[in-house]
Amino acid sequence: MGSVFATRYYYLKYFHSNNNRKLNLKKINYFILTKSIGISLNIVSFVAPKKASQIAYSLFSEPRKGRLKRKQLPFFLSEAMRETAQFNTSNFEVYRWKGSGKTILLVHGWESNTMRWEKILPFLQSTGYTILAIDAPAHGLSDGKEFTVPKYAQLLHEICKKYNPEIIIGHSIGGTACIYYQYKYKYPKIEKLIILGAPSDLRVLLENFYSLLSLNARVRTNFELLFEKKIEQPIALFSGQLFCEVIEINGLLVYDTDDKIVLLKEAEKYKRAWKNAEYIQTNGLGHSMQDSNLYEQIVAYIKK
Repeated sequence: MGSVFATRYYYLKYFHSNNNRKLNLKKINYFILTKSIGISLNIVSFVAPKKASQIAYSLFSEPRKGRLKRKQLPFFLSEAMRETAQFNTSNFEVYRWKGSGKTILLVHGWESNTMRWEKILPFLQSTGYTILAIDAPAHGLSDGKEFTVPKYAQLLHEICKKYNPEIIIGHSIGGTACIYYQYKYKYPKIEKLIILGAPSDLRVLLENFYSLLSLNARVRTNFELLFEKKIEQPIALFSGQLFCEVIEINGLLVYDTDDKIVLLKEAEKYKRAWKNAEYIQTNGLGHSMQDSNLYEQIVAYIKK
């Protein structure tokens, strides 16, 4: 541990800017935390391999942020028509901005919530359509501790059966859940899917997770056995690219060149597989993709 503290001292001494000092200290602390967790799991795996895999699964599937408080909702959410829907004994928050004609369903991603749609909402409301949004399992005001794409897709199916949206917009892993939902349930009333910066292959996400924690082969193997039981499907086959090969509805794919979380190579996988999808590539928006010009392009696609 002495070398660890020596490294921290080095960074604090030689980064002169206060902003750089805080930023780099945060990075160092995060590095130390993740590697410490990984070392602990690697040690536990030799004496209690199932326990190590269960802890790894919790780290992978339980979000640590993205919650909302009912008494502190921002105005645009508090003014929405809100409903608490129940599915599998859990409560899920549904927000609705009433319009006429069609319904657009908004599906956020990991460690996020319906707040992420605040800037795009006025643009979508210009269509005159009803706008519907949900907080994912273990996010926002919804119940739960665990988040997986199949669990999210199950919730989407219940929401779609009740509210009958024709258009779905999904961001990040929420976009992956939308694609998986249409692949599995083939809901006939969905006309268009709009996917923003969604990862394709589960294997890519897992390898990033393993690398972050420096997990050994023993933890990885047991973790994957547990994970496949949870999703009821081999990890190799859990791929948005494969799902898109059988999706027949129209779609719009949007990816950004400066996205450091979901790289453009994930977009290429979808483009090759989804025969009815159009593609927009943005620059400088990062993973959040908050931009008025993009919103206008999305609205134009919706109205086509």
